[in-house]
Amino acid sequence: MATTTNNTSDRQIIRLDERRHGESLWRASLKRLRRNVLAVIGLIVLLVFAFLALFADYIAPYPFDKGTLGSANTAPTWVTQVFPSMIPVGQERGYIKINEDYPLGADRIGRDLFSRIVYGARISLMVAIIGPLVALSIGVTLGLLAGYFGGWVDNVIMRITDVVYAFPTLLFIILLMAFFRPSTGGLEEGTFAYGISAFDRSTGGLFFIFVGIGVTNWTGMARLTRGQVLSIREQEYVVAAKAMGVKDFGIMLRHVLPNILGPIIVAETLAIPRYISTEAFLSFIGLGVNPPTPSWGGMISDGAQQLASYPNQAIFPAIALFLVMFAFNFLGDGLRDALDPRMRGNG
Repeated sequence: MATTTNNTSDRQIIRLDERRHGESLWRASLKRLRRNVLAVIGLIVLLVFAFLALFADYIAPYPFDKGTLGSANTAPTWVTQVFPSMIPVGQERGYIKINEDYPLGADRIGRDLFSRIVYGARISLMVAIIGPLVALSIGVTLGLLAGYFGGWVDNVIMRITDVVYAFPTLLFIILLMAFFRPSTGGLEEGTFAYGISAFDRSTGGLFFIFVGIGVTNWTGMARLTRGQVLSIREQEYVVAAKAMGVKDFGIMLRHVLPNILGPIIVAETLAIPRYISTEAFLSFIGLGVNPPTPSWGGMISDGAQQLASYPNQAIFPAIALFLVMFAFNFLGDGLRDALDPRMRGNG
């Protein structure tokens, strides 16, 4: 009987010990995210494109900027079967030259479409990473200061936010391009504008896109951060930290910021497709990356000029753009559901 009692007590101790180690919010959120099929699919798609972007030099069969005029506007057989309007040479009214060397076909100057799409993934994913980092660094910092200190600090920061919010992103970037990328090349060497323009050229034309996206899109993040800070700055753990003598910036970084990361991550993930579409649109109208650097928006623009005859040149980069943007949307929706406090009990 004593042995049975001891065994029962041991089992009770084990169960109590297991109960004491509760599941963290982030672990429970990760479990919910894994159960979201669309979010997992979106994550897989993004990982595939990230792999393509990282190893483009090894995956792409041809350089993105080298073309062969003899291969211009050629396509493999399977592409002509997918697009019935593309009639191969040898058939009635045929005009498409068959070339199996290019998996998706070649553009109007003989560059491989597949290679350019692979390299174009770098541009879109760089925008998806650097744009949010700029917006987060500015928006979260100002939102924390405004929400935590309040008073005149809050008033000044929010009025600045209102002014920037009223300025359109596209217009701001177009003005940057007009000033620092004059079509006549009239910038005087040695000036600040000349140096910035030279740096932009060294980045393939991405610098002003990053600046425009980051500088004009931090306002929503600042407002969101401020609202979250206002809702928790009077919580017991914040008051206790103040009573213990923790400095304000220590409280903001160690106690406030970690507890508002969920909504911030969700909001910025859902905003990434807008950043990507902004870059694609600018490249489409000729104000994006500098040729011959491949951008999906620029490829769509080039292909749209001969869409009726060679639809593959516009549709394939458009599909890549569609997949990445929807993948971020699916992942953002999944993160929103996983980090929703109302769903914590369903983990």
